[in-house]
Amino acid sequence: MLLLLDKKEEDWERLSEEEAPVINYQNCLWQKTAGLLFSEYICLAIMSFPWSYSVLGLVPGLIITAGISLICLYTGCIITDYCITYPGITSVCDVGQHIFWNSRTVWYLTAVAFILNNTLILALHVLVGAKYFSTISDNYAGQSGTICQIVFAVVSAVICFLFSLPRTFSSMLGVAYVSAITMFVSVVLSMAFAGVQEHPAGFDGTPVEWNLWPAKGTTYVQGMSAMLNIVYTFVGQITYPSFISQMKQPRDFKKALWVVTACELVTFALAGLIVYVYVGNKYMTSPAFGSLVGNYKKIAYSFALPTILFLGSLYSNVTSQWLFLIIFKEGDKNREDHTVLGWSVWIGLNGLIWVVAFIIAEVIPFFSDLLSLMSSLFDCWFGFVFWGVAYFRLKNHHNPGVSFVELFKTSVWWVKLEFIANVILIFMGLYILGPGLYATIKSIVLSYQSGLYGLVFECTPSTV
Repeated sequence: MLLLLDKKEEDWERLSEEEAPVINYQNCLWQKTAGLLFSEYICLAIMSFPWSYSVLGLVPGLIITAGISLICLYTGCIITDYCITYPGITSVCDVGQHIFWNSRTVWYLTAVAFILNNTLILALHVLVGAKYFSTISDNYAGQSGTICQIVFAVVSAVICFLFSLPRTFSSMLGVAYVSAITMFVSVVLSMAFAGVQEHPAGFDGTPVEWNLWPAKGTTYVQGMSAMLNIVYTFVGQITYPSFISQMKQPRDFKKALWVVTACELVTFALAGLIVYVYVGNKYMTSPAFGSLVGNYKKIAYSFALPTILFLGSLYSNVTSQWLFLIIFKEGDKNREDHTVLGWSVWIGLNGLIWVVAFIIAEVIPFFSDLLSLMSSLFDCWFGFVFWGVAYFRLKNHHNPGVSFVELFKTSVWWVKLEFIANVILIFMGLYILGPGLYATIKSIVLSYQSGLYGLVFECTPSTV
């Protein structure tokens, strides 16, 4: 493994040509990669931006949105350069091992973080799926009194579980495109409906108000939670090494990155700005579908259904397949054939992951807090720390035997500035992990104390 990771680029290209695999995975053009990235980023978390702006104020919200997007673009360029320099790297687990002293222990720790991150994403989809089914059945709920929210969470988890059962990725790419397109339509409709509806959901006569700056009395915990919501939506670098490893020309990944960053920055900023201005502070919900009224809410929410069901299933499939291939080694008939044991293990892995996701969704049944938890636990590493360290590893690779102090002293001003920027990048990640995690936990505790959640697994009414 270590020899593989340290191969020179020309050696890796020659090896690939000599082996000439029947199925050539390294044939993805940058246009297709851009589509894959776009399908990853157009997700439910976009609808948390209006809530983040209502806490941060419009100006800080837009500044943070632009700043985080540029950081992700810059770190994406570092990842591209790193994967070109070390072509044997094919996943974020390989990156973790390579940048931290070639430690196999770090590989396993990164893998655990990857699995936990994916499981929290599944919990997010259980939670939002439950809210969706609550929305479309609110007329029935009004007639019968209440429908237990847990019922909707179970329904959502079961449907997602069934969609995650195929054992190959052959149909997943098409589903990802469908979910991205329908989610984009959902976001556009939400912006339009927020503008044309007479008043937001829950309107009590108080005028709609929005702020350019944080409202007086905004706490550190609230502000940090809102910022982490934005961070979560942009930080997707965990998949970049995998995408780069399958490109025909890895250097072209930067083209895809520039296109996607420009598109997502415009989409995220407009969604947050327009919905926030028309809904205001008092009537804001997260996700923002809850601030729409009647059929507007149902129509916009329904277009998000493919993302709710399929994107969660994709992450479950990826996680289960990774574990499945560890359990059954290459050549094992349970891995390659339709055996009872193979299918039992496969169904069991998917079922276990969705059960854990359901429990998490019930323990943290609030969209914005769940996003913040994922950001503080995992995005600190996969969005910041890893790539700051990778930058210095690249410098060491290109300047062997030269200390960082010497290199800093002899470098031109813009290289010195880049040195400082990457040190700041690492400390940003550590800050998100430390104070960020504290703020997230504090927010969850305060939400329980204020009665926003109710008790764990309590059969609460179905509301959005």
